[in-house]
Amino acid sequence: MSADGRAGHHWFDDEAGPVVRPYAMTRGRTSHAAQHRLDLIAVVVTEPHADDPDADHALSPEHVEIVERCRDTPQAVAELAADLDLPVGVVRVLVGDLVDEEYVHVSRPVPPAELPDESILRDVINGLRAL
Repeated sequence: MSADGRAGHHWFDDEAGPVVRPYAMTRGRTSHAAQHRLDLIAVVVTEPHADDPDADHALSPEHVEIVERCRDTPQAVAELAADLDLPVGVVRVLVGDLVDEEYVHVSRPVPPAELPDESILRDVINGLRAL
C-alpha cells in the first residue's frame, strides 16, 4: 500500500487531474465506417456550408474543436491528433462522425504510385517544345 492509502495505484498521478479514457469520447467505438479513408496524411477540411458546430448539441467539444481547427487551415489527421493531444484512433472516429454529419470532408493526397512517371512528363515537355 502506498503512503496515501491506495494499494497498487502507482500509475495514478494526483497532479494529472481527472483522466478521460479515449473510448469515452468515441462512445466506445474504436473504428468508423469511413476509417479506410482516414489514414494519417488524409486532410480534413471544414465544409463551407457547415453551420455553427457549437449549436449542435450532439457534437462533443472535441468534434467542435476539429471543425474550428480545420475551418481556416485544412489539417492532416496526424496533425489534429498531435494538436488535440488525442490518440489517432480517437481522431479518426471523431472525424468520421463529422464526415457523416457533413461538417467536414476528407481529401487524400495522390499516392505516389498514381503520379505520372517522371520520364513520361519529360517526354510530354519535349513533345510540346517540338511543336
